[in-house]
Amino acid sequence: MSKSPEEILAFVVEAAEDKKAADVVTLNLQGISLIADYFVICHGNSETQVQAIASEARKKAHEHGVTIRGYEGIDTARWVLLDLGDVVLHVFHRDDREYYNIERLWSDAKVVERV
Repeated sequence: MSKSPEEILAFVVEAAEDKKAADVVTLNLQGISLIADYFVICHGNSETQVQAIASEARKKAHEHGVTIRGYEGIDTARWVLLDLGDVVLHVFHRDDREYYNIERLWSDAKVVERV
């Protein structure tokens, strides 16, 4: 049985929180983008933390039987993207998050949750 976008969102946010991700923001992209229903954006304060956050989310996806459509950036750990279809996780290194500021690029999206 496939997971709803909201079920995927819940375990992705949980994974980020479990690894102490900073400034976790969930954007609702429904009706705005065909890319995904939700973006989860967060950052870590070191490359090790960025990798840990992304790895935890990937582990939870496997545990929940959710297909990983893309997983990029883990080696450099500056911006890791985990594509789970309806939910895309963006894990930045703090400095890179400020530089790319993707929340501004998707400013039309509703902020669902900010942790």
